[in-house]
Amino acid sequence: MTDWPEGYGRTILEEVDSTLDEAARRAPTLSGPEWILAKRQTKGRGRRGRAWKEPKGNFAATLVMHPKGPPEDAALRSFVAALAVHEACTALCGELSGLDVKWPNDVLLNGGKLAGILLESAGSNGGVSHLSVGIGVNLVETPMREWLEPEAVWPVSLLSETGIQVTPEQFLSEVALAFARLELQFTTYGFGPIRTAWLARAARLGEVVTARTMTSETEGTFETVDERGNLVLVTAKGRVSIPAAEIFF
Repeated sequence: MTDWPEGYGRTILEEVDSTLDEAARRAPTLSGPEWILAKRQTKGRGRRGRAWKEPKGNFAATLVMHPKGPPEDAALRSFVAALAVHEACTALCGELSGLDVKWPNDVLLNGGKLAGILLESAGSNGGVSHLSVGIGVNLVETPMREWLEPEAVWPVSLLSETGIQVTPEQFLSEVALAFARLELQFTTYGFGPIRTAWLARAARLGEVVTARTMTSETEGTFETVDERGNLVLVTAKGRVSIPAAEIFF
């Protein structure tokens, strides 16, 4: 395979229930990391088990891997994945001034949601047996309005914003190459360089945002992301570190 990272497998399926589910089924028998791309998903999902639908021609893939290190390091692959999507878009479309990453796991283009990332893992005895990095990108179309949550960031597609049509296979090659390079950087040098690169592309850094969990809401100035990937807000009550939430502008 040309233009493909060494040591990574690649599977392309015409249809599957979910690339995340397929990754979980294949994980026990894989000897190395594997990308699974589906041209159609019948039961795709997003965060918190929400149904995820994508029009034909968009990108839906999962990378399944067996990461070394503690479970908390595995979760930092969401930043690796966001940067990989950012780099893939740049490689295919050139420099895009409105291309940003949104904590914790989205990629925005001109203020609209272009891509989403979802991590799932399994393990025992305090370790991670496998990690699945699911990535969905609106390459050619956006989800229908009725598929979205009321306050969701409005979606955009790569085609609508750039006029450039990219196939899922083309995007897979670019995102796989970018992820492999960034993963090597992460395992060699730790989260520091990834964090720095992510912050340089972060949406609304230095601006007031709202972080919502199932039980609370925090408003503050987006100051940084700390060494563990937590969102750091400066609020009326001081600095607050938030490990998990949804962010609203």
